[in-house]
This record gives sequence, structure tokens and C-alpha cells, in this order.
Amino acid sequence: MYQYHKWLRSFHAVARTGSFTQAAALLSVGQPTISEQVSGLEKRFSVELFHRRGRFIELSPAGQQLYAITQGLFGQEDEALQLLQSFQQRKQGMLRLGAVSPPIAMSLTYSLMQRYPDIELETSFTSEAGTLERLYNFDIDVAILALSEFDQRLSTQLYRTCPILAVVRDDHPWARQESVSVQEIAKERVVLREPASRTRQLVEEGCRQHGVELDCAMQLNSREAIVHAVVHGIGVGFVSAVEYADRPGTRSIAFAEDPFHISYYLCCLGIRRKRPIIAELFDSTA
Repeated sequence: MYQYHKWLRSFHAVARTGSFTQAAALLSVGQPTISEQVSGLEKRFSVELFHRRGRFIELSPAGQQLYAITQGLFGQEDEALQLLQSFQQRKQGMLRLGAVSPPIAMSLTYSLMQRYPDIELETSFTSEAGTLERLYNFDIDVAILALSEFDQRLSTQLYRTCPILAVVRDDHPWARQESVSVQEIAKERVVLREPASRTRQLVEEGCRQHGVELDCAMQLNSREAIVHAVVHGIGVGFVSAVEYADRPGTRSIAFAEDPFHISYYLCCLGIRRKRPIIAELFDSTA
């Protein structure tokens, strides 16, 4: 079994990095060793784990199934090492939080710092796809995500729901109003996030329900870029209320019909839901 453990770890490293070279660097061994161990696994069990196309590789269907298992196997091994390191550092524990929204994640981070001063906290931000990948790889413990689909491997819990607001330049006609009708959007050029953005998806869904067509002037890949576009008069933007920073030269405007809302969820791997720190976090925010 120990021999298979080494072979499986080499397979996992290649699957995770997408490269035999990067896998060797990750495990601090030579690339021939990685290649030999992965080949040994394939020959021993008469299975093809990777499709090799020159220097490019991708997981075969069998490899994808095996990787789903090794993510848990080596993720829990890494978790055990982190626990031992926390004992060495005389910490009571460690919690790594990942999110797509800095404002909502920092609010939770601050709350955790006050409640658990002896726990080491790490907070990081990537895209939803990147955050989910880090969660599956055990690189983070808990994520805050505005999910559009729910994976059965995850344990999820609603954390917070916020309205989505319009953002306009302070000389825009809407800036003199407390709220506007969603129908008014049809008269405006708008700046939107990329298609994968949950905020954009919810705005588009809400507008369809109200029979409103969007006139998209520009597509941008960050909320900061959206606000800059608004300041330069390119169009009306949309942001979650929790993410709006009162930038000089802009105003946030609510919609009278309250048509757009975004929900953020606490997420962890289902197999880790009962870990003490994770369980306490979920229970305290329920």
C-alpha cells in the first residue's frame, strides 16, 4: 500500500498542476520519478489516466474519477499537517477563507478575529471558479460565493442576501432621485461584468422578467472597472449594495420594484462540515 501511496501522490500532483514538470517541483522530486510512478500506476491497473498530446496532457475519464478521490485523500493529509503545525506554533487552529467579494469576506474575517483571537486566519480572493478549485483542493477551508449552481460535494448555507443597486455619475439625472423604476434602464446605456459574473446574470434575469432590454456599452471584468467606466460617463453600472464604495463622483440608486438581489453562501466540502472550527462557523452564522 505504501508503494501505491507514492504513485497516487504523483498522479494527484500531475492532475492538480496539469504538468509533470510542475508536479515534480511541487513534490521536490525529479520529473523522471513522477513519470515512472504515474506509468507504474497505469500499467499495474491497466488504465489510462492521462491523454498525452505532445507536451500537453489532460485527464482521461478514468483519471477524472480518480482525481475526485485523491482530492479528498491528500487534502485531508494536508489538513492533518496543518493541524500539527498549529500545535507547534501553539495556535488553537487555523481557518482559511476564500471569496469573490472582499467587502463581505472582510466583514466575516473581522467578526472571526473578534470571536476567536487565538485562531490564525487567512483570507484570499479569486474568481468563483478559482475559489471553488481551491476549495476542492483543500487550499482553503471555507468559501463565500454567490453560487448559481450547487455541487453535491459541497455543504452550503445562506450567509447574506443584498440588493443590487445602480451606480451612476453624480451629474446623471438619476442622481437626484432616491429610487428609479427598473423600466428606466431601457433608456440607458449600461456597463456590465463578464457573462460569468453572478451580478450580471441576476441583472439580466431581472430585466427579462420586467420586459426590459439592456443596451450594453461595455463589458468589464471587475467591479472597480465598472465604477471607473461610470465616472467617465460610459454608462450605468450595477453592484451589490455590500460592494458599493461611496466613490467621489458617483451615486448608488435603488430600484423601486426591488428587482435584483444577490445571495452569498458559506460553502465547505461536505466531508469537512463537522470539523470543529468549520462547524462552529456555520452554526454561528445560521
